[in-house]
Amino acid sequence: MKRRRVKITGVGPVTPAGLGRVAFAAGILEPVSRVREYRGFARQGGGRFVAAEVDDEALAPLVAELGAGRLPRHTQFALAGTMLALRDCGLDPAALRDRAPLVAVGASLMDFGVMNRIMETMLRKGAAFGLPSAVFSSSVSAIPGAIAEAIGGGTRTLALQSACCSGLDAIGHAADAIARGEADLAICGGTEAPLHFHPMLELKLAGLTPDTAELAERICRPFDRWRTTGVISEGAAILVLEPAESPRPAYAWIDGYAYATDPVEQPLEGLREAIRLTLANARVRPADVDCISAWGPGHKLVDRAEAQVLRAVFGARLAEIPASSIKGAIGNPLGAGGAIQAAAAALGLRDGVIPPTVNWQFPDPDCPLNLSAAARVVSHTRTLVDSHGLSGTNACLVLSK
Repeated sequence: MKRRRVKITGVGPVTPAGLGRVAFAAGILEPVSRVREYRGFARQGGGRFVAAEVDDEALAPLVAELGAGRLPRHTQFALAGTMLALRDCGLDPAALRDRAPLVAVGASLMDFGVMNRIMETMLRKGAAFGLPSAVFSSSVSAIPGAIAEAIGGGTRTLALQSACCSGLDAIGHAADAIARGEADLAICGGTEAPLHFHPMLELKLAGLTPDTAELAERICRPFDRWRTTGVISEGAAILVLEPAESPRPAYAWIDGYAYATDPVEQPLEGLREAIRLTLANARVRPADVDCISAWGPGHKLVDRAEAQVLRAVFGARLAEIPASSIKGAIGNPLGAGGAIQAAAAALGLRDGVIPPTVNWQFPDPDCPLNLSAAARVVSHTRTLVDSHGLSGTNACLVLSK
């Protein structure tokens, strides 16, 4: 059976760099880090924390309009992203009810916000004050369920939980469903709201977020020689995907997708296989890629391992391919990270721009990527988007103009 081409027709970012396509497209090109000291749970101890947050003032009107004020924060992000993406491509949610859209959303973590509150309440008042509904509302599967409920009709839902690759995997699976003719419209992406005492304390103890807040806006330095570790953040990006025959214009085309897992004791080696399979699915060679949206969380070991894999795939040409990591600007929103990268890459293909790698200042010989701390106007036709999860997951997309 002939596979259909799949295009991105709507973009709905909810990020520290801006909400909605217009604000995000401008914000992600600014050489500005949104990482700041985070004081949300200072009274609980654990030292000082840093994070990049979504602007609550910008988010609040959308949440109120959707009547989502009592829902978990990651679900609020996903619902807001869905509405922004649908409006971006001129679709009314009510008009989708007879189209059986596919809703595929990924997140790395359950809703720790409600679980933190329940544990605190039970410690103070006793086990009788548990909240049975938390079993349902806190799960990742509740996120696409909330979107389906907002749309109504015969919506099909899919929830993915593959660590930091969750959002990119959701986009990839949705694109495959459209390519196979199983759906004519998909609402897909990733969301994450991890800024709660748990899991932030555990992430800090694991060395995955800084133990200092000094010069917070400078801490996240992807691929920089003096990088230390990444910074956890929050956000979402929801995309609308449709087949080629849709009348709506494309921001970009999804030509290839694949995922792979790291072999035991070989961090990021699965990324090489994921890239190989993605390029094969797109029917292109490494020489056909002219832009890279790198995972680059700013972690000393992870960035180096990713760069080594990219060097193995692209050889000496890696130094010539414009590349960027947006983590210096918005931190690492875990399962939403790859989806936000895909949104930025799609807009970059349309506009002929490449976002800056914020805070990249001192080149690392172990990371020979073609980076810039400023946005670049570069006409390019094909971008590789890669993501990695600490559980050994890897996922990639090839987007084309």
